[in-house]
Amino acid sequence: MEIWQANSAGRYAHRREQHEAPLDPNFTGVGRTLSDEDGCYRFTTVRPGPYPWRNHVGAWRPAHIHFSVFGSAFTQRLVTQMYFPNDPLFAYDPILRSVTDDAARQRLVATYDHSLSVPEFSLGYHWDIVLDGPRATWTEEGR
Repeated sequence: MEIWQANSAGRYAHRREQHEAPLDPNFTGVGRTLSDEDGCYRFTTVRPGPYPWRNHVGAWRPAHIHFSVFGSAFTQRLVTQMYFPNDPLFAYDPILRSVTDDAARQRLVATYDHSLSVPEFSLGYHWDIVLDGPRATWTEEGR
């Protein structure tokens, strides 16, 4: 499993990035891990900031993290995004709004989980990636 994301200022550490927010020299914006035998995984990262994306005047993407899940072969790949609860930009994000089923859209939003938080270090969020069935996580393939 891989993740990639913007830093807390809403900027990706990518050479073609055009957003003028500051880069964080201590943050690459990418991570990779294996799930355990039960399919569980964990990442510790910064909460990404929203960023402008020039799709239209005043267009901003809500805070999100991209996930790429690989199967048993490199050609088996699911790509999706996880959002944070109660973001005021949800209503303006054409990517999130392209998921027309409200229940499917809600499955893209993580849940704050206080038991996963680390005192004086980090807040914890829980987000399941479901590969099949009626509670499957929405993907670009699922459009």
